[in-house]
Amino acid sequence: MVSKSSGLIFENDKFIVAYKPAGESFHDEEIAGSGFFNQWKRAYQELYPVHRLDKMTSGLMLMAKDSNTASQLSALFAERNVSKLYIALACGKPKKKQGIIKGDMVKSRRGTFKLERTTNNPAITHFQSFSLEPGLRLYKLMPKTGKTHQLRVAMNSLGTAILGDPNYSFTKTDSAIVDRGYLHAYQLAFTLDGHPYAFKADLAMVDGEMFERHREAITELIDPI
Repeated sequence: MVSKSSGLIFENDKFIVAYKPAGESFHDEEIAGSGFFNQWKRAYQELYPVHRLDKMTSGLMLMAKDSNTASQLSALFAERNVSKLYIALACGKPKKKQGIIKGDMVKSRRGTFKLERTTNNPAITHFQSFSLEPGLRLYKLMPKTGKTHQLRVAMNSLGTAILGDPNYSFTKTDSAIVDRGYLHAYQLAFTLDGHPYAFKADLAMVDGEMFERHREAITELIDPI
């Protein structure tokens, strides 16, 4: 059970920003009240979700304290007025070190999705990649839309599925290293009621052997001086 100080990054009278660990489901699974959101709701009594993170993804979660703020924040996400930066680790090198991944997402097997070349209602992701060590790269991912599994599908479409992704990655590597899915919601920025906000979940709070091993290099690449 969380307390109001456990993983709390920011709080005001309208919303909170909290850190979600990798491997923790946003919604309840087998045990009622065990999901990330309901744990926080118990601590605050009244709390409203405005976006989601996959179970394997760590990072920033924004939750509203009242229904009006929830509507405002949900609208910001829906209207693409929230700037989001994710970081991911993957094996393999894409054909281009940076670019835009764009295409319609369609359901595939076992609850997964695949990216099509059509663009009727496309998922759009900007990316940059950097070498960390032979066979391992850092990806900065900037989604411009917000679709289920969007970043995981985008990375898979490059031929560089996210390291440790249980649905899309089939890289055979040391299981001790692949101790989580290496996708992290690093930064959120938006303007609410005329006030600009920007938040980061830096790597000091993030679990994962490969994040810890390359923490300094990753931090320099995503937050250059």
